[in-house]
Parts: sequence; C-alpha cells; structure tokens
Amino acid sequence: MLGWILVPQPAKNSFHLEQYAEVGNKLMLSLGYNEYVIQGGDWGFAIAQYQASIYGPEHVKAWHTNTPAKVSAPSVFKNPISYISRFLPLSTKEKTGFEQTEWFMAARSGYLAEQSTQPQTLAYSLADSPVGLLAWIYEKLVIWTDDYKWTDEEVLEWVSVYWFSRAGPAASIRIYYEARDVLYQNVYSPIPFGYSLFPKDLVVRPQSWCRTLGNTVFERLHDDGGHFAAHERP
Repeated sequence: MLGWILVPQPAKNSFHLEQYAEVGNKLMLSLGYNEYVIQGGDWGFAIAQYQASIYGPEHVKAWHTNTPAKVSAPSVFKNPISYISRFLPLSTKEKTGFEQTEWFMAARSGYLAEQSTQPQTLAYSLADSPVGLLAWIYEKLVIWTDDYKWTDEEVLEWVSVYWFSRAGPAASIRIYYEARDVLYQNVYSPIPFGYSLFPKDLVVRPQSWCRTLGNTVFERLHDDGGHFAAHERP
C-alpha cells in the first residue's frame, strides 16, 4: 500500500522515485523507526528499490515486493549464472507468465501511455467527475485481480482515497510522467531482498529475471492472486 501513503503534491517538476524514497525514509524516521523493512507493489516496488539502495543498510534492513515487474532479461556480464537460464526450456508457469504479460501490454496498457505523456489532461477529468474517477479505477480493480469479488463498500473505499485526499486524484498519476525516464534504471542494494510472484499480475517475469533485482534471500510462487495481492491474498 506504499503508493497510497506517499502521494505528495509537489509544486514543481522532477519529483520522481528518488524523492519519493526520501519522503518514505523521512516518514519512518519521524515515526521513530531508525531501522525498518519495506514492502511495495506497483509503484511501491520502484520506490522500495530506490529506498533500499539509498537508505540501506543504515535504515532499510530488507525489502520485498509482490510485483517484480520492472526487470530485464539477465545480462551475460552482470548476471552470468542467471544468464545461462535463458537457454533452458521455460516452465509451464513461465510460459503462462509471458502470455499474461503480452496480453496486458497489447490490450490493457492504454492508461499507461496517457498517464506517462499527458497526465494533467486526464487529471482535470478525474478531479471533476466522481463518476469518471469511479469508472477509471473500477475497471482496473476488476481486470487486474484474479477473479476477486469486490463489494460495493470496498470499491467506494478505494475510490474515496483518491477523491477525498487533500492532493486529489491528479497526484496519483503525476509519477507516471515524472519517473518515466528513471523507472528502468538498475539501483541495486546488497541488503536482503525477497519477492512473491502472483500468476494474474500485469507483468509476470521468470524467477531467474527476478533474482537479478537484489540480494535474493526469499522467493515464492503463488497459485493464485493478481496485481493487488496485499488486498486479494492478505
């Protein structure tokens, strides 16, 4: 839920992942936690990765993600052991993961292009119409989960976080524009790293790819669950 917590309203451009990580670390220190571990999904993954790299191991002692999506195939120079796995046959789950990823990118990623290039145009509409905001959020709650049965109360709670926040709905999409150039930068940290893979997530990568994200000490493949794993499969 890191993305829900860190929704600042910057007054100028260039507030991207490093700045979100700084806010997250300052928040924990202000709460009295000089040492802590961090879990993040979606944008929370990218922020957690930066936070682990910049503030570990002094403050961040370990980090975990349920969406290890922003990762490329292992490199022969950086990841020689994992690189060998590229020539081995894919498992059934890995094949399904690639199919899931291809389907999402081809059929369900239009929002990503809009939010990454013209966020403010969309922001006016989301801030002006509660029905429009409901439609924008609800479609993703349904499509991005693994047949999760949403109640009306749950949907309204999620949408209300955007509608009634002081920063407003626009704050949730500016990060797509600001961080588009730094999102895929490899910011490695030696602190312990763990990940969990859910088959109905938006982007599902092989384990050999995910292990290159950090000092991997924990990994788990789940039989079900989607993008909002913390809510679907707590």
